[in-house]
Order: sequence, then structure tokens, then C-alpha cells
Amino acid sequence: MKTIVNLLKLWKLALLLPVALFLSGCQLVLLDPAGWVADQERDLLVVSTILMLIIIVPVLVMSVYMPWRYRASRQKTDDYDPEFEHSALFEAFIWGVPVMIIIALGALTWIYTHRLDPYKPLDHIAGEPLEIEVVSMDWKWLFIYPEENIATVNELVVPTGRAVNLRLTSTSVMNTFFVPALSGMIYTMAGMETKLHVVADDAGKYYGRSANYSGPGYAHMDFETFAVSDQEFDNWVNKVRAEGSELTDQVYLDLSKPTVADNVTYYNGVSDGLFDRAVGLCVEPGKVCIGDMMMQDMMGGGGLKGIETKDQYLYDEFPPGEGFDQHEFDGVLRGNEDEPKRGPVNVKNPDQKVVNLNGDGSASDASETVRQ
Repeated sequence: MKTIVNLLKLWKLALLLPVALFLSGCQLVLLDPAGWVADQERDLLVVSTILMLIIIVPVLVMSVYMPWRYRASRQKTDDYDPEFEHSALFEAFIWGVPVMIIIALGALTWIYTHRLDPYKPLDHIAGEPLEIEVVSMDWKWLFIYPEENIATVNELVVPTGRAVNLRLTSTSVMNTFFVPALSGMIYTMAGMETKLHVVADDAGKYYGRSANYSGPGYAHMDFETFAVSDQEFDNWVNKVRAEGSELTDQVYLDLSKPTVADNVTYYNGVSDGLFDRAVGLCVEPGKVCIGDMMMQDMMGGGGLKGIETKDQYLYDEFPPGEGFDQHEFDGVLRGNEDEPKRGPVNVKNPDQKVVNLNGDGSASDASETVRQ
């Protein structure tokens, strides 16, 4: 009897868990998207879950009901039929329903895989798309606006209702670009270029981050995305041009060094072809771009002369563990009182402005190099 009472108490506590979830202040950002791509992903998630629950819920109910209904201690046994062995209707139901659900899930997977292909442009959105080039670094994000000839660190600003074409690469290890309120995630890889197409339908401030572990500074590798009106976007571009400095090749090379807790940084000019050279790992003077190296390999390589120029073909700037001091890294994190506190907060706001966090400015004075 005591066991039954304890089970009832646990059951009551279990019933309170959903209430605690919704009252905890957690944001269900995947269920409250702010862009067309994220809308489609939400719909796919909800429909797939409902289809699977058609099987899961009856199984859970029957796993409790059947042992209770046919328990050994029951008094009424007139429905017991030891000769039962087959029912065409029963067989059709237990096999037919799962098969139909699998077919439906397969169809959904096919449709949405093609609809949400990250390389597929959002042609149904009117107007010219905004081009943005993204570089993941240790441990920060660089956003280059080639048409506006500006760049930012750890701040992404896009106009609402306008398609955005992202070209992405990495200076170091593999990372993942992820703004849950606007789109799915896409990998960034050194020496390679990936693509992602997004659009923000609702103005607001949305949290973005790396979703792939990339080393000790991974937890601080986040940024804020501002979706604003066209007028506010133009105002922000003018602000960057007025406050920033130029992103030269040398500035880029310095920026690519591993740092943590970087503030927002503005650049009012970008070196020509910087992103393409970043993909080719040849921003550093004297380096041979990966594409040229591959062409040379196809033609038979450089022969003995290649030994003299081998440094031109070395691309790993920071071999794992070389020159890295974990204690120094921890000291940087603890000692940086101005570290911007970007958190997983997503707020829809029709009048959203681009507002930097405390400690953020036009210079990354809070960041410190952790590996030379």
C-alpha cells in the first residue's frame, strides 16, 4: 500500500513538470521563428512529431492498460479466449497505420529536404538579396558586407523582408553557424566555402552562436543578429562607415589569432578579394592559394624546386596545442570584466534598433590574444 501511495506522489510531481517548463522563462525559439526558413523547419518539426505520436501514445497507453486489464488477480475472466490466433482487421491496423506514417514521413523528408536546401536561393522573395560573407575564427565571427564595403565582428545586421545570401568559411577548425530564430545551421570549414540563404520576416534581436565544439573559447563564440527596417539598416551602415577602421590584410591576420570575449568591432573598408583569399588560405603574403596548389598538383607538382618554396604551402597557422596556455586562457576570461554578456534571448520588436551591449564598441579592447 505504501508503494502505491509513493507512486501516486511521484505521478503528481510528474504532472507538474510541463507547468514548470512553461513557467521557467525558457524561450521555445524553434517554435516561435522569425523567418520563412525557420517557419518551414518549425512546421516540419511539429508535423513529424504529431505523426510519430500517433504510434507512440497508443503504445504507451496499451503498455499500461494491457497488463492491468489481464492481470492474474482479476475476477472477471469471461473474455479470455485461449484459442485466439488471428484477426485480419487487427493485423491490418497494427501494420497499416505504421506503414502509412512511414510513407508520410518519407514524403515530408523528401519535400522539405529540397525546399530547405541551404544552397537553394530564396527566389520567391522579391528584390535583390543582400550578400554577406561570414568567417568563423577562434573564437569570434567576422561578417563582411561586400556591397557596402564594411565588416563587423560579432554583430550581424540584416533588413527585414529581404533575402540574405551567406557565403561561409573558417580560418581554423570546423564550426557551425546557427541563428535558430531565422534558419537552420551550416558548417564552416577552412579552405572550403559553404552557403546558406535566410530571411528575417519579423524585426527583432536574435541570438546566434557556434553550434559545433571548437576548443576552449567555444562557449564565448556567440553574436547578436539584428533584423531591422531598411531605414535602420541604412543608418547602421552609415554608422559603421563613420566609426570603423579599415580591414586590411594585416588587420585580418591579427584578427584571426585566437582570442576570447571579443567585443563588437566595426570596419569601414575591406581589402579587395579578402573573403576569396580567406577561403584559399592565402591572405598572408607569399602563400599559394589552395586552388592554385591543386592546379599545380594536377600538372605534376613543383619537382625539386618545390622543396625551396614549401613554406608557401603550409596553411596550418596554429597546430593543435602549440603555444596554447590553458591557465593564461582562463585568466583572460576571469580578468575581462567588460566581456559582453550575449545570452540566448530572442525578442521580436517592430521598432528594433541596433544597440551594442555594454562593453561593446568600435574597438575590440576587451579581447586578449591567448596564443601567439
